[in-house]
Amino acid sequence: MSGPFVLPVRDIVRKPGEMREHSLTIPSPQRWGEGIVSVPQGKEIDLDVRLESVHEGILVSGTVDTEYEGECARCLREIAAPLEVEFQELFEYPGGETADFEVQDDHVDLETLVRDATVLALPFQPVCQPDCPGLDPVTGERLTEPAGATQAPVDPRWAALQNLTDHGTAHDAARDTEES
Repeated sequence: MSGPFVLPVRDIVRKPGEMREHSLTIPSPQRWGEGIVSVPQGKEIDLDVRLESVHEGILVSGTVDTEYEGECARCLREIAAPLEVEFQELFEYPGGETADFEVQDDHVDLETLVRDATVLALPFQPVCQPDCPGLDPVTGERLTEPAGATQAPVDPRWAALQNLTDHGTAHDAARDTEES
């Protein structure tokens, strides 16, 4: 079997304590992620992988460095940001109990492992900046200041209560000043 995510392990199979390291740059074979951000097809994925032979199989650990693209969850601007993900999984030798990953024909195929770790690390609600004000709920236009900075219209049914709150606050402040 061959492919960009397939690494040979023949020289370390069933030799506990042996280790190999690999650094790879692979284009994403397809779009990874179904949300408002994803790793687009063809985007470079940098992998640093350590393969360690243990009694049960090959322990694979490493990091993925790539970039995701998509839209801000608040204002819908296009965004792109770096993504770094750590992963670790045991590829068991064939014949064991139900294993999620197995050593196959003296190689390990990392594509599923790397894809799953990357997709799970994508932000659920990405923003273009931490204080992104989002969109105006009435006009749909991008806001230029945080939503709290503009006075939201008061529902006319609650206007009388707003007056009570305003008077109560002023009354309390005046009373506090008199007591001082």
